[in-house]
Amino acid sequence: MTPTVTANSALLASGARDRAPAAPARRKRSRAWLAALPLLAFAAVGFGTPALAMLTGAFTVKDPATGAESFSTANLTTSLHGPYLTALLGSVKLSAVSAGIAAVLGLLLAQAVVSFGSRTLREAVLTGSGVLANFGGVPLAFAFVATLGNAGVLTRHLGLTDAGWSLYSFWGLTLTYLYFLIPLMVLTITPALEGLRVQWREAAQNNGATKAQYWRHVALPVLAPSLLGGLVLLFGSAFAAYATAAAMVGSSVPLITLQIADAISGNVLVGQENVALALSLDMVLVAGLVMAVHLPLQRRSARWFV
Repeated sequence: MTPTVTANSALLASGARDRAPAAPARRKRSRAWLAALPLLAFAAVGFGTPALAMLTGAFTVKDPATGAESFSTANLTTSLHGPYLTALLGSVKLSAVSAGIAAVLGLLLAQAVVSFGSRTLREAVLTGSGVLANFGGVPLAFAFVATLGNAGVLTRHLGLTDAGWSLYSFWGLTLTYLYFLIPLMVLTITPALEGLRVQWREAAQNNGATKAQYWRHVALPVLAPSLLGGLVLLFGSAFAAYATAAAMVGSSVPLITLQIADAISGNVLVGQENVALALSLDMVLVAGLVMAVHLPLQRRSARWFV
């Protein structure tokens, strides 16, 4: 046997030994998904069952005379007309306005914290933002009523009532939503601001660019997907909020979440539970459109910060 044949045989044997463990590794990876079965089962029960009930109820119509049920789109048609459509458009308007204002103010606050360069300040702001972003519901409504309501502390001391201020209005509710939307934007945009590389700023300065030109032509285009993604997240948070508005403004501001609660409880009309499910389906569709915008933006922004 020649040395060349011997060497080739050794190489083939070595390659076979190297490839031998691949099959068990592949089998191990193929069984790894079994660890996710409890999570998948929980998601199927926790999300799938309510979603199925909502879809079934939204397309089910009950005859008030005989009680017979049939499948129809009458509930969806009702949910897109009259006061229900007004409430849907009111929720979209409130969410868009409050999200836009919170996105701008949150960006400015986060940039101020990042530019200051203090680790202690950064951790304090992020910790406070984490707390305030989850502060809502009845406690938030009570805090604003006690501060800026008709008999609130600041309302009386600053004479806001004489100036035409009312907390129980569209702009009063917008101001209340900003209390938790701005901290949420700070939490969302701070990592993206920290991902802006110093070399980009230095390169812009070396080419004679001003700070305004750097932000216009370099920083903001890079941050645009993160900013739009944060805006979408804020919109979804404001769109789904219920307890704060219910405790503070009641029915004075038309919102779809309040209409759903009224339809379920029968405050306006009896037997409108399926209309409430149709309204919920409308909300899910709007949220789906929002997420369809958010996820591609999130993936695109991640490419700049690797």
